[in-house]
Amino acid sequence: MGKYLLQASYTQEGLAGLVKEGGTSRRAALAETVEGVGGTLESLYYAFGETDLFIIADLPDDAAATAVSLAVGAAGALSASVTVLVAPETVDEAIAKSVPYRPPGT
Repeated sequence: MGKYLLQASYTQEGLAGLVKEGGTSRRAALAETVEGVGGTLESLYYAFGETDLFIIADLPDDAAATAVSLAVGAAGALSASVTVLVAPETVDEAIAKSVPYRPPGT
């Protein structure tokens, strides 16, 4: 399982649905969505600003994360983006790897 950050902004139609159903009801619905692809919802927060919704979820793989993003986006109530989150231990593993790389022009 990997951790993913889903960020979303509501459309006008989505905001109307949020007002009608309430925040906790939408959290339950989104948890069901994440669980439907084999994941778990770790946290969900609403926010002021450019992004209305922040979700951290454990998902089986990138395909599951993409499926959630596509389903949410296709419904038209939210525009969403997904970011893969990397644990500090994974960064340590990456640092330990030797990577052959030559910068351009050298």
